[in-house]
Amino acid sequence: MKKKRIIGKSAAETDLTVGAPLKVIIKFWVPMLLTCVLQQLYSAVDTMIVGQFLGKQALAAVGATGSVSFVIVGFCNGLCLGFVIPVAQQFGAGDYSKMRRYIANGVWTLLGFATGVSVAVCMLCTQILLLIRTPENILSLSYQYIFIIFLGIPITAAYNFLAGILRSLGDSKTPSMALLLASVVNIGFDILSVTVLNMGVAGPAWATILAQGFSALICLAVIIRRFHILRIKKHEWQLKIDYVKKLCKYGIPMGLQFSITGIGIMILQTGVNSLGDDAIAAVAATTKISMFMTSPTDALGSTMATYAGQNLGAQKLDRISKGIKMSLLFGAVLWIVTFIFILLSGKYLMMMFVDSAETVVIGYGVKYITINMLFYFALVLVNVFRLTIQGLGYSTLAMAAGLMEMIGRSIVGVILIPFLGFNGACFSNVAAWLLADIFLIPAYFYVMRKIKKMRADSGKIYIGA
Repeated sequence: MKKKRIIGKSAAETDLTVGAPLKVIIKFWVPMLLTCVLQQLYSAVDTMIVGQFLGKQALAAVGATGSVSFVIVGFCNGLCLGFVIPVAQQFGAGDYSKMRRYIANGVWTLLGFATGVSVAVCMLCTQILLLIRTPENILSLSYQYIFIIFLGIPITAAYNFLAGILRSLGDSKTPSMALLLASVVNIGFDILSVTVLNMGVAGPAWATILAQGFSALICLAVIIRRFHILRIKKHEWQLKIDYVKKLCKYGIPMGLQFSITGIGIMILQTGVNSLGDDAIAAVAATTKISMFMTSPTDALGSTMATYAGQNLGAQKLDRISKGIKMSLLFGAVLWIVTFIFILLSGKYLMMMFVDSAETVVIGYGVKYITINMLFYFALVLVNVFRLTIQGLGYSTLAMAAGLMEMIGRSIVGVILIPFLGFNGACFSNVAAWLLADIFLIPAYFYVMRKIKKMRADSGKIYIGA
């Protein structure tokens, strides 16, 4: 008999193992969308305030660090996503003691990773910026911004891990509400630091870290107060090598996936940096716009990771297949709506980041974002299939898809940009998405066949340690 789940109202409302797949996916997706949008709001507000108050050069300086941040911070965020996969699986299976042990061991493991990475990249910050050929006229500003972001890696990781635990249990609302409140803090300190305290580009960086810490504390408070099954007993805090190995099996490939993808972005950024301040500023602004526009499909992918993990734990493979079909249908609708919106508003969105007199930057940006959104459904496929595969526990395959993305962006950065200039840069994401899809779609069907064979051979799908 399945265990009764007394875990708090919000989680009980979003049990993804029961109900019509499309209905529960959308119900879980809505708070996830808010979370994705608010996460992008942090960096977008930083970029907007820097561009409007500190000028094009400061905007280019912040934008030039985007790829580096994606590689380093993305690795730790990927670890967090991987570490909560067994949490969702054990929740679906109803084994709450094992679930708590995964969380406890995840705390110790993540603490070591995040602290070590933060110290290392802070020490190597200048060398990293030189490696991607950051222009000399913006090198100092780029250093000021990214050093602080690197310093706050443990805080950012804490939020992502705590939020991931809540989502694994079906609560996608609390992380969203935490980020909503934190966004107010972020925006307020952004404006204060630039306009009153005259902190330059360092101000928005500190605002980001402060807001992330605030949201982490909110998630922790909710976990302590409302989720009784997450109250880890003293003996469950013991570090267990078997659990650490399983967490690393899920987390490291996901972290490397982010880093590998980010390396491709770094190679691309190196090519863009050779095109001058206008191109750098345009890509910096359109990257922020793209992150907002792709938030719906990012949220859909994250939803499918939890959906797949819970249903795998509950041994409900048919629901996973139905969920894939429904999510792709929903993703197609998102694609159409997003592309029409960009056609109508691309120019005005660019003017939120740069002065209207910067016509070259705006023209570059409109071209870049329009081409990206034309191929938006390719990203829907990437996120749905990759995050589903991750939720099923096959993170290594998802990492391989990141390698395909790196290859796509590298080809553009090394070959197309030198010959086609900015026009080549416009197809960087498109190349990455299409190559990843070529790998991910067959990989998903391979994974499902393997899991079904496991059940056919033994009568049960074995998960966890």
